[in-house]
Amino acid sequence: MAAISRLERLLPPPPPGETWIGDDAAVVAGGLLLAIDSVVQGVHFVGDSEGDLEAAGWRVVVRNVSDIAAMGGEPRRLMVSVAGTVDLDALYAGIIAAAEAYSCPVVGGDLTEADAVVITAAITGSVEGPPVLRSGARPGDVIYVSGPLGGAAASGYKARPQARVAEGRAARRGGATAMIDVSDGFALDLRRLAQASGVGVRLEEVPVARGATQAEAMGGGDDYELIYTGRADAAIGGIRVGVCTDDPTKLPDPAGWTHDL
Repeated sequence: MAAISRLERLLPPPPPGETWIGDDAAVVAGGLLLAIDSVVQGVHFVGDSEGDLEAAGWRVVVRNVSDIAAMGGEPRRLMVSVAGTVDLDALYAGIIAAAEAYSCPVVGGDLTEADAVVITAAITGSVEGPPVLRSGARPGDVIYVSGPLGGAAASGYKARPQARVAEGRAARRGGATAMIDVSDGFALDLRRLAQASGVGVRLEEVPVARGATQAEAMGGGDDYELIYTGRADAAIGGIRVGVCTDDPTKLPDPAGWTHDL
């Protein structure tokens, strides 16, 4: 995204051993993982009923937990900011349910007035040893996905998303070389991983969730499955979907969700 590239030019580079802008989560001293994400009424959710707000609360937590999972890490603590007039009981029913599901309690946050409802969560995580970045794939690495794709789109984005923490941890321990979560669409997010690693992609068969179409599997987004790579003999689980090549121009078409920033 052009906006992210602009920010990378504006911000200072990280010190040795840290990873800042450009991955699923930042990695700072001591292996601490940091991520932040928002859901906005009118963009990520529409209504203001109790069910809509509970779903939005669940979603903002899972989006953050999934970023930690994509580094092979464990979620630890959450901070939540709510801007706008909203039923806090309904919203926090979803936030607390997700926080409990992923053993990642909310420890504070902020409330403020705004014309639109914006819910933002920031998360900390930890990882045993080096995290898995987007940039570690090499030619010859096998590409895997943690599960079938397109289910969120097939449900009209009403299915409750799940973060793949255990799968990310297992992939890291098994020797995954690169990893990213499927938030904006499989094809688009795989393209981001490949570009960060400087490799090309030769796709084979992509698993399609029950009830979904091939197009929804490739570009539907919001699945929060993990894409990861590893050597052919690595025991990292998942479903094989292709191979990394030495031609970085060979990439999937960028089907998926992009923000006009």
